[in-house]
Order: sequence, then structure tokens, then C-alpha cells
Amino acid sequence: MLSYRHSYHAGNFADVLKHTVLASILDYLLQKDKAFCYLDTHSGCGAFQLDSAQSLKTGEFKNGIGALWNLKNLPVPVTRYLDQVKAFNGEGALLSYPGSPMICNQMRRDDDRMFLFELHPNEFTNMRGNFSGDRRIKMANSDGLQGLIATMPPKERRGLVLIDPSYEIKTEYDEVVEKLIAAHRRFATGTYALWYPVVKRTLINKMERALKSSGIKNIQLFELGIEADKEERGMTSSGMIVINPPWTLQKEMQHSLPFLAEALGIDGEGFYRIETLVAE
Repeated sequence: MLSYRHSYHAGNFADVLKHTVLASILDYLLQKDKAFCYLDTHSGCGAFQLDSAQSLKTGEFKNGIGALWNLKNLPVPVTRYLDQVKAFNGEGALLSYPGSPMICNQMRRDDDRMFLFELHPNEFTNMRGNFSGDRRIKMANSDGLQGLIATMPPKERRGLVLIDPSYEIKTEYDEVVEKLIAAHRRFATGTYALWYPVVKRTLINKMERALKSSGIKNIQLFELGIEADKEERGMTSSGMIVINPPWTLQKEMQHSLPFLAEALGIDGEGFYRIETLVAE
């Protein structure tokens, strides 16, 4: 259950989608003076070396952040994301990659708080090293989905929750929806971003149906694929389901996802989905 290590996959096409959406949501939250709270249920260590043995073994970053690194005239949301990766590298060569909590930490202001959960003991130890010394960042070596329920609602009454499990266990597809609905009951005005991999399309269809019938309003879906769905094992696309998205997000993704599908698609098979699952 604790075998997943994101260091093998950091900076891949799925991270490009996830972090483009994440940076867009954070940018919107930053437009108001009032502080917000960021909660990451599966934080990982927060920072990755792209020249590590794990990263080089798969080379997944090469068809992700690596393919975008030197491109010009990118859509604004993709540039916003790329700027965060470049800031993490000190404007030098592409050697490191920031995880979701690191991107938030780079973008947030002094009074914006973060809650980071990570169950894997080694990943938590590394995360604590990456974020130690900042009292505004609370870290826990525990189940992030349980921590999510206990933490809601945040005192700021403004916030973003990122739910990003590995889905190593099939029951996680049902569990994330269950916990998301429960958290929404406690904090209905928050923004929730649920990442998912497309390994078996029927599982994603089931998640979508469950959210549509949950009674929650204002749900949008953004998906990026580099190849058509396959029966063989392996992730060919991934998506973000966002509850209470910024009103600007769908328009930003309408500019970004066609570009990313073309730039990262394999043999012209790149594709994207932009759907409103439930209207406001």
C-alpha cells in the first residue's frame, strides 16, 4: 500500500496538467487580500531531482516538463506553471521539479497557511526536511483523507484542497469521492481539485457518475491524454475534477489543453476533455 514513489513520475504529462490547473487556481485565490488555506492530502516529499536514478529510469519527465522547457509563446496558464518550475530551478537548467506543495509554497503569501499530509514514512521524512522551520505549514505523517475531514472548515473560510492519491488500490476511487463529499458538507464554499489517472476508463466513469449524483453543484472536469485509451496496463491520460472552480478556469483551460494535447501527444494521438459535470 505504501510502495508508490512519485520520484519515478515527477514532471510527466500528468504533472503538467495537474500543476497547470493548480497554479491557475492559486493565482485566482491570490487576487483577493484575504488569506487562504491550502490542504494537500497526498503531498509526497514536495521536491524531486530529475537527474536522480528513479527519474532517469522512466524518463517520463521528457514528455512532460522537458518537452515544454524551451518552447516560446505558450498559453498564459502554461507559462504561469512553467514560471514556477523555472523559479524552483533558479532560472538555470531543468534539473529539479517542484511538487504540488512546493508550487503552493512558492506562490502563497505570508499569511496563507498549508496543511500537508503524507502517509509514506520516507516521503514524509523528506517532506519535513523540505518544509521545516515554517510555522504556517502543518505536516502530518498520516492518512490525508482522514485529515481532510478533521481539518474542515479552515478558519480562513477560503481554501483549496488537492486530493491526489496514487490509486494503487481500486477502492481509492470510491474512497476519494466519499471523503470529498463529506468534506464538502463541512466546507461547501471551498475549492476542491481531485486528480485521477486513466488506467481503466470504467473506474473514471463511475467516479463521474457518483459526483454528478452527489448533490454538489459547480463541478468541472479537465482531462489531458497523450494516447487513446488502451486495454494494456499504463496511464495514457489523466484529469482534474474541480469543485467550485474559479470562474476564469474553464476559459484558461480552453486555451491551454489544446496546446498541451498537441505538444505532448504521441504520434498525433493527444486529446483533451473540458466538461461541466454539474452546473452552478
